[in-house]
Amino acid sequence: MSESHLSARTVLVTGATSGIGHETARQLAERGATVLLHGRTHEEARAAADRLIATADVDAARLHTYGADFAHLDEVGTLADTIVRAHPHLDVLVNKAGMAAPERHTLTADGNEIAFQVNFLAHYLLTCLLEPALTSEPGGRVVNVSSSLHRTASIQWSDPHRTRRYSRLAAYAQSQLALTVFAADPRVTAVSVHPGVCGTALLPLYANEGVTPAEGASHVVRLCDPAFEVVNGAYYDRAERVAPAVAATEDRTVKRLSRLADLLVGRTAA
Repeated sequence: MSESHLSARTVLVTGATSGIGHETARQLAERGATVLLHGRTHEEARAAADRLIATADVDAARLHTYGADFAHLDEVGTLADTIVRAHPHLDVLVNKAGMAAPERHTLTADGNEIAFQVNFLAHYLLTCLLEPALTSEPGGRVVNVSSSLHRTASIQWSDPHRTRRYSRLAAYAQSQLALTVFAADPRVTAVSVHPGVCGTALLPLYANEGVTPAEGASHVVRLCDPAFEVVNGAYYDRAERVAPAVAATEDRTVKRLSRLADLLVGRTAA
């Protein structure tokens, strides 16, 4: 990948404090991009940036750190406002922050099932609020780091928080399906990528061993490169473009999900 393609790019990576998110930030920074590192707290994001400065060949002046707990949607709104003021033009948003659904059914203070909010709704809201920065010049794009588990999922439209019947695997898979469907929303060019089963905190959901986070991150970074042409709504399994779950190609499902998400993040009066 040519450094020249990324050296003028500004990229926000959510969940940049560990795993694939951290390795994505590292690889982007090493290629000369200006990287905005998001963590659950500003302290965690600052520590992640300090690790990059200490261990990688990166320009410290090109690293900027931000904190927001995605379990609190008001913090997502504040994060977006802060970024738009500091970076009115944003080339790429990498939606990576994520969590495994907990064993017990858990609602956030906003009233949403926690994995659905952290893995999808917070990214939906952040993407919508960053749309002016992402579309201020042609070529802005969103890269949603999804999961092959989205194929096993269904969105429970009448009970998206799964209060009646909760399964942590089903809740996690639903959040990944929603994130994948959202990539087909026409507002900002977006793609989804399953980076492979990696040795991260989410690994127990899949298997006992996986590839390194650096290898998984390489598939994300490739999609950030403007030299790599993408089609809105495309889904990649590592390096290969493949068809996503059928729901992610259905226009009515995309629109229905946007309506549901708008309602749950408070973007509509209802």
